[in-house]
Amino acid sequence: MGVPISQMWTVASYVLGQRLRGRKRYPLVLMLEPLFRCNLACAGCGKIQYPPHILKMQLTPEQCFKAAEECGAPMVSIPGGEPLLHPQIKEIVAGLVARKKYIYLCTNALLLSKKIDLFTPSKYLTFSVHLDGQEEHHDFSVCREGTYETAIDGIKAALKRGFRVTTNTTLFDGADPVSVRKFFDEMMTLGVEGMMLSPGYSYDKAPDQQHFLARAKTRNLFTTILSNRSSRWRFNQSPLFLEFLMGNRHYTCTPWGMPTYNIYGWQKPCYLLQDGYAETFQELIDSTEWQKYGTESGNPKCANCMVHSGYEASAVNDTFGSLGGFLRTIKATIFSKNYPNSEALEALNQPMVPLHKKLVPVSVSAGGKAPQPENTGAGV
Repeated sequence: MGVPISQMWTVASYVLGQRLRGRKRYPLVLMLEPLFRCNLACAGCGKIQYPPHILKMQLTPEQCFKAAEECGAPMVSIPGGEPLLHPQIKEIVAGLVARKKYIYLCTNALLLSKKIDLFTPSKYLTFSVHLDGQEEHHDFSVCREGTYETAIDGIKAALKRGFRVTTNTTLFDGADPVSVRKFFDEMMTLGVEGMMLSPGYSYDKAPDQQHFLARAKTRNLFTTILSNRSSRWRFNQSPLFLEFLMGNRHYTCTPWGMPTYNIYGWQKPCYLLQDGYAETFQELIDSTEWQKYGTESGNPKCANCMVHSGYEASAVNDTFGSLGGFLRTIKATIFSKNYPNSEALEALNQPMVPLHKKLVPVSVSAGGKAPQPENTGAGV
């Protein structure tokens, strides 16, 4: 089981409470971005293409706490940028733990070994380490050799000290299913608590626009990877969301399920799109024209999206919205279905054409256009 019982109970109680109160739109995970700057320049990233003065800005701990309290979600994901670059990340994490929020600190782990002693092991804190596959593929994906090895050292250091550690993996067109499955085996042997998966989203600012997945390719890729799965594999996310990625379930997007707060304020409508900002969480909920987003809306920016930030909340709502959804989740979680599929098994034997033969660094310009913040009160 990839998610501890105490966390599952907290989330279940929260969701059921929201439904009993009749709330139609409620958050599940706060996406808290305390800064945009990073020590990597990944080709598929759309979060670091800002001018230098924006990359120097960051949220204060007090702003982070206010956002968490205002939002009320039981879980907080801290992406970036690279959160470990924030000079007050220790205070931010400690404050959120004190508020009993389940935190996923998303990191490339290049600084994890050096900064691990800033933190105290807790059931509320998980280091979610970005690894996009086995060593060669991961280093190619992040455009720097040696990052995989450094990240593994960071994971080992965190596990040795008793921290919860998961991995988060973004898959793009051309991913080798056999290699991904071997990566899963390696992570289980390493001893991480669980793994998180998502297809990549085609950020407008991302340097590499050629390898984002369309929906049909997403389903084919994840069906090949996740069918006939090993009983050793543990995933730290909804099993129904994984079935959605495989094409076994249909969900509509829940963009308010993982609202984003950063130096600009509350981002409309979701973590992936930037269609304006709200000063308060309630303003975000009340003023966003939600009908304009999601695959059913006809919005071309949403057409191929199957990312966890829009659809995992939908899967969680399915779990607690009907007896059938709850039973499906229990069955998948406890009995660990391996999803037998002969066609997927045959696909694993097909030769893959490698997309790269050696690591080619990608030059990223920091001079791209970005919206200018107004009255954020952010630190510099």
